Amino acid sequence: MIRPSGDVRIHLYRQPVDMRKAINGLVSIVEGEMDSDPFSADLYIFCNRARTLVKMVAWEGNGFVLWMKRLEKSRFKWPLSGSDSVLKLTVQEINWLLDGYPLTVTQANGSLPHHRVL
Repeated sequence: MIRPSGDVRIHLYRQPVDMRKAINGLVSIVEGEMDSDPFSADLYIFCNRARTLVKMVAWEGNGFVLWMKRLEKSRFKWPLSGSDSVLKLTVQEINWLLDGYPLTVTQANGSLPHHRVL
């Protein structure tokens, strides 16, 4: 599967979306409900009510790209609760989500600043 690179900003839309929507429908959510610029280099992620289908849309300079992943026997651990309708995720977090890990439980080891060895 195509995974985002480390420098892309990722926006996850928490509410379920009708997955009959294609690029134009998802981009209208980005503009209207997420109050964001779909022509930025950001990646926008949406999920259906059953949490079995994820669509991601991004602008690539001369057109929109749409990726989709459908699970056959399980569900995405979609973060439904929270006060914000949009979450900003890291590349690591979206990879965890696409691999089936819940974002509320999975925490990476933090990095420690190093000063010197001896």
